[in-house]
Amino acid sequence: MNQSTALYLSALRQTKWQDPDNFSFPTQSAKKWLLEQGSLSRLLESYCQSLNVDLLHNKIVKAEKLNDQEISLLAQEACLLRKVVLKGDGQAWVLGRTLIPQSSMQGQEFDLAQQGEIPLGLTVFSANDVKRDALQVGIVEVNNEVLLARRSRLWMNHKPMLVAELFLPTAPIYTQESI
Repeated sequence: MNQSTALYLSALRQTKWQDPDNFSFPTQSAKKWLLEQGSLSRLLESYCQSLNVDLLHNKIVKAEKLNDQEISLLAQEACLLRKVVLKGDGQAWVLGRTLIPQSSMQGQEFDLAQQGEIPLGLTVFSANDVKRDALQVGIVEVNNEVLLARRSRLWMNHKPMLVAELFLPTAPIYTQESI
């Protein structure tokens, strides 16, 4: 993991999450991206020829490693912690950090622990029963750049996971005015 990736991960962990109703969206395009209810991976795919994942971390963490907000949105149990960088045409676009409780991995049609370099959204949103709730948005400053982030709880077959995404400086959220 390089220094800037570690810096972005730290920024994502320090984001002050807000309800979208109380958030001042910088543009209408940013609002559409941040409030997207479907697969962010599929949306990103529409802006590039090739969407790839750099898998940074994919290991079980103990319940004690979760913060109070994470526990309130999931449960106090060991989770698979998955950290990735989503890249469109080789450009780092999104840093993702996902917590999947061990109980959420039981009885699923997909082995989420073996997701590897496949975007999680492509797998989750191909399941029969998927919904998103507890959507929160945020803004962080990294190296004098203001970056947007979102966090939400995804339910896959009635089992939760918590997904946080930081939109990196080259992400299309900052350059596209319409989606």
